Amino acid sequence: MELVTAAAAIGAGIAAGLAALGAGIGNGNLIGKTIEGIARQPEAKGSLQTTMFIGVALVEALPLLTWVIAILLMYTK
Repeated sequence: MELVTAAAAIGAGIAAGLAALGAGIGNGNLIGKTIEGIARQPEAKGSLQTTMFIGVALVEALPLLTWVIAILLMYTK
């Protein structure tokens, strides 16, 4: 039974780490492209920022869901 618990802990850690890495890359791309768009069309700043904040919220939802699944893996037997 110890092996199953250890495998669940390793799997949960890898899943949470990869989700955080993916969210970081996604947020970097999203914010970078928004800044680029604002630099090209300053009059569209409000629209671009609104869309960016919605996108950031959706990108950040993935690590939160992964964290919940990781906790379930750790404590369900």
